[in-house]
Amino acid sequence: MSLKTTEAKLYYALYDFFEAEGFRLLMDKKQFRKNTPAGFTNIIFSVSEYEKENDAWIEVHIGCRNDQVEQIAQQFLNANLVDFRSDVNTIIISTGKYNDVNYFRYKIQNDEDLTDACESIKEFMQLSGFGFLASITHVGDIDRILNLMPQKSSKYLYNQVHRCFKGVVAAKLNNSPQFDRLIEIYRSYLSKFGNDVERANYDRLIAYLKYYGNN
Repeated sequence: MSLKTTEAKLYYALYDFFEAEGFRLLMDKKQFRKNTPAGFTNIIFSVSEYEKENDAWIEVHIGCRNDQVEQIAQQFLNANLVDFRSDVNTIIISTGKYNDVNYFRYKIQNDEDLTDACESIKEFMQLSGFGFLASITHVGDIDRILNLMPQKSSKYLYNQVHRCFKGVVAAKLNNSPQFDRLIEIYRSYLSKFGNDVERANYDRLIAYLKYYGNN
């Protein structure tokens, strides 16, 4: 199957399953999405070419967007084009990494493989995925997930520099007593792994947050 055929069959096979849970298909964004009062939760599919012609890999990612966090953080992050900022996830993790299995993907060579993959995806969502998505719909959830162990890398974001920005914003919005401590932990991380622009933007963000009034 071509990549486009694989994608089309994948979405068709999963459409009713996700629609029953309130998720709508956004084919152009390669995801099923459900709006929440704070933003949205979503399931994103990455379909890529396998070694052999007409074979494919499918990787599944789940996560959420918190509008409050992103509306602040994106002002200080240069990585995302303005046109795409409204679609940026605050938290995103592959189903493999969620289960502590790095680089897990489904190999699709025929319709039987695709059927098996869809059944596995449904099983994951019913056992873990939907529960996880329901647990990350508030800013307090974002604060907890990103800032529970701030001195360790977070598996809930692929970009650890962005984790620093989003984590400190979530802490501020959640009125966390750890806010000042987190500022210094993430500043220390950026001093080692960030570039000059990221460090300067972080300092600008902190200056903004210290005078930010959350009504």
